[in-house]
Amino acid sequence: MASAGREESQHDELSVRVVLADDSFLLREALLHVLDQADGIDIVATCGDRDTLYAAVDEHHPDVVVTDIRMPPGSSDEGLQVADRLRESHPGTGVVVLSQFSDPQYGLKLLDRGSDGRAYLLKDRIRYRGQLVSAIETVARGGSMIDAKVVDALITARTAAESSPLTELTPRELEILSFVARGHSNQAIADELVLTKRAVEKHINAIFLKLGLQHALDVSRRVKAALIYLAEHPRI
Repeated sequence: MASAGREESQHDELSVRVVLADDSFLLREALLHVLDQADGIDIVATCGDRDTLYAAVDEHHPDVVVTDIRMPPGSSDEGLQVADRLRESHPGTGVVVLSQFSDPQYGLKLLDRGSDGRAYLLKDRIRYRGQLVSAIETVARGGSMIDAKVVDALITARTAAESSPLTELTPRELEILSFVARGHSNQAIADELVLTKRAVEKHINAIFLKLGLQHALDVSRRVKAALIYLAEHPRI
């Protein structure tokens, strides 16, 4: 009996202790099913929201947290909030963020304060147990991992940004163009930015010139300039 106890204790010490968090019961069960079959992974708690996850981490001190990117209470980017907070409260705990979004901005935000002990995987990867287990083991060692699809999206976005005509605009011109894209008139922009209407007109003419729209009709120029801006800033 004593020998068996020592073997079980040694096994626990070698296992990576994991807390799972996702607001979907079905996905939590799927994750449990996938990871229960993996050697060296010990699921110590499951949670359905951010605050319960914080409590579970305080109680169990896991090696790794596997969390959905969106959970209650806000269903926005709670997984990223957790990853950021744990850098201060539990710096030795790795975090694997699971998301259905390949938007590179989420991956960049996760790694904003450093990449050590952080991984970002798309949810469709959980069907491949090896990739999820690899991510857990990697962050437990302090390493990092980003889903290949997110990397591809980041490279595509960076390439597009480098070739974008918007790179020719000054910060002030970009700011004014953002108001044009929202449908503001020149006078409204002037009032918002505390400029003269004439100053706004000069900036807008410079924008049209840099975007190659100087020969288009006035109304068409504003619409085309707005579309160019919205193609790269869809969430204004």
